[in-house]
Amino acid sequence: MTTGAPRVGVLALQGDVREHVAMLESLGAEVSLVRSPPQLAAVDGLVLPGGESSVIDKLARHLGLREPIRERIAAGMPVLGTCAGLILLAERILDGLPTQLPFGGLDVDVRRNAFGSQVDSFETELDVPALGDEPVHATFIRAPVVERVGEGVEVLAAVGERIVAVEQGTVTGIAFHPEVGGEPRFHRRFLDRVERVGRA
Repeated sequence: MTTGAPRVGVLALQGDVREHVAMLESLGAEVSLVRSPPQLAAVDGLVLPGGESSVIDKLARHLGLREPIRERIAAGMPVLGTCAGLILLAERILDGLPTQLPFGGLDVDVRRNAFGSQVDSFETELDVPALGDEPVHATFIRAPVVERVGEGVEVLAAVGERIVAVEQGTVTGIAFHPEVGGEPRFHRRFLDRVERVGRA
């Protein structure tokens, strides 16, 4: 670990945790697995991985993590959510389970599995001007879409008319998996934000 490296966490309740850890460490971050409120308190930014959003929500509540995560997001902690992470960051889940509660942080409405089931997974090249001119290689696996964006939400990318990446303040939510295809720019953007917030 490099001295002064950003201290970030990956919510390690379910999903593709290892891929995010590997990506963040390759970019020089000090990475911790977050499974408890004290572990959350020790990091300066948080990644919410892909997986099953309803399972992550249920486990977060069981472990007493939901409210601390909501409070840290509201206080300005940088967060990157991918796939299920985007669903968890939405203000409203249009087709969520009746008991499912998102963390919030993005003033958006999200629909789960909007691109179909596992067999409908696909890869494509996305234009993401915020990350530069080179297209982003995006892997979609049972991906959600954003169906409403509120005031103050910036749309970063879309597939046709379907919004698949958004940002609001220090919170970024994307419907795909950059960590699967080795695309580092979203994670680098997240780490840059963690460093800026830490210096403020």
